[in-house]
Amino acid sequence: MAAISSMVNLLAPGDHLLCSSNVYGGTHRLLNKVAKQAGILFDFVDFSDTANIISNIKPNTKLVWFESLSNPLMSVLDVQKVSEVVHKTRADIIVAVDNSFVTPYFQRPLDLGVDVIMYSLSKYMNGHSDVIMGALVTNNKNLYDKLYVFQYTCGNVPSSFDCYMVNRGLKTLHVRMEQHMKNATAVAEYLESHPKVLRVNYMGLPSHPQHEIIKKQFTGHNGIVSFYINGGIKVSTKLLESLKLFSITCSLGCYESLAALPCKMTHTSLTDEERQSTGIHDNLIRLSIGLEYYQDLIDDLEQAILASGAADKS
Repeated sequence: MAAISSMVNLLAPGDHLLCSSNVYGGTHRLLNKVAKQAGILFDFVDFSDTANIISNIKPNTKLVWFESLSNPLMSVLDVQKVSEVVHKTRADIIVAVDNSFVTPYFQRPLDLGVDVIMYSLSKYMNGHSDVIMGALVTNNKNLYDKLYVFQYTCGNVPSSFDCYMVNRGLKTLHVRMEQHMKNATAVAEYLESHPKVLRVNYMGLPSHPQHEIIKKQFTGHNGIVSFYINGGIKVSTKLLESLKLFSITCSLGCYESLAALPCKMTHTSLTDEERQSTGIHDNLIRLSIGLEYYQDLIDDLEQAILASGAADKS
């Protein structure tokens, strides 16, 4: 959040921020609870149609913010296309992307035209659930100088030990990401064929709506899988409570497998209407697949799904 806050600090009262509607709940909260009080204007817009981006750019728009892979629905945006559309409309607008879900191992957005990349280093980059830290990456010297001033002036500086811990994690990033991908693919394929699962969201499945964009812009797939169980809040809650190998937490991207119920955990800052309109329903479950043996994870999911009381699809 300190990294996102530093980006918002680039804006002055009256400036406009255009944000993808399908973003992390904490980003929603920061804009609605903090940026609004500072006089910063913003709109949440569906970025899947670039015409929406163009039509919502205003004379005072200074920053465009989106996620390369959204949380928790795993929808993918064409990073290169978004960057091109924004910069062709107004070259002075800063284009920033949250690339935490895939890391630079699977995608490098600076090569696709963005100005700034945000990473939650707490997730895959560190990979061990023992650091809270973020980073902003840019190849624009002017932006770097401005962000550096905000960092040391506002105290958004990580400890040297946290930096050491993230550096330790980075040394195994490539090995971990390959295993996350292997395990998540196996789990996603299992869930997609399950009679009690309505839909699976995973970037590695050919059924993903943006499969062609994924093939073009990513070199691999992460370990995050979300799915809709056939039931309501009681079923989804019971499913999570029945899991034995998955830890129940809001975090993701570490060596151990984690599970979350977005409507009650990561996206509580959204209104019911906002959650419904963005697909975050009561039966949506998000999994962060770790490095365990994938069959053990599948077996755990199977017993939890059966215990949940979910009905078969009609």
